[in-house]
Amino acid sequence: MYAERHPGPDLVDRIACVWHQVSEGDTTQLVVPDACVDLVWGPGGLFVAGPDTGPEPVPMAAGDSFVGIRFRPGAAGAVFGVPIHELRDRRVPLTALPALAALTAPALDEAPSDRLAVMRAAVLARLREAPGPDPAAPAIAGALRMGRSVRDVAWTLGLSERQLHRRSVASFGYSPKTLQRITRFQRALTLARTGLPPADVAARAGYADQAHLSHDVKRLSGVTLGRLLSPVRHLA
Repeated sequence: MYAERHPGPDLVDRIACVWHQVSEGDTTQLVVPDACVDLVWGPGGLFVAGPDTGPEPVPMAAGDSFVGIRFRPGAAGAVFGVPIHELRDRRVPLTALPALAALTAPALDEAPSDRLAVMRAAVLARLREAPGPDPAAPAIAGALRMGRSVRDVAWTLGLSERQLHRRSVASFGYSPKTLQRITRFQRALTLARTGLPPADVAARAGYADQAHLSHDVKRLSGVTLGRLLSPVRHLA
């Protein structure tokens, strides 16, 4: 069981959602790149799931419970006290991130709602004191998501391509090209879930053709589009 909820008016500018997942059996859940960073409380404690560039298989036992706070792409800023690119493709225990060390105190057997309340309070406190995200981050992500070239995006924002690269890595943990690939992939998934045929998904998401779509989906998720869209997305 997986469910997302609105983060609330006090977090909505920076947080995409809060979520809760309980495994109904022994399985391996597949997590795919979405340009987000999550603060997660799982069976092993608290950790940060950095921005991924490929599939991340997560072993889960029956009854395992996870709660999370998902930052919007580019919205984490300095909340975690380390550059976002240092979290790329990593799962980092909170004990290694002193900026949120206060979160290590509560007991791990608390109810999911209590865990989430503690996490929200800590995140709110950090958002008030830590430097915010690059104000250009939403425009960078939006333009790249629509398929505009890196050169065009840089020109529109009044940046050199080198400046755009630096600000993209600082905000998202990715180069502009990687960010474009991942946001296009996520747009394709959104379109595919509406029932559009793959050829139409490819055209509307900005791929050269259906083969290009299939190649990128396999590269970023490790599975086919059909497998990725199955009602239960797991590997075992």
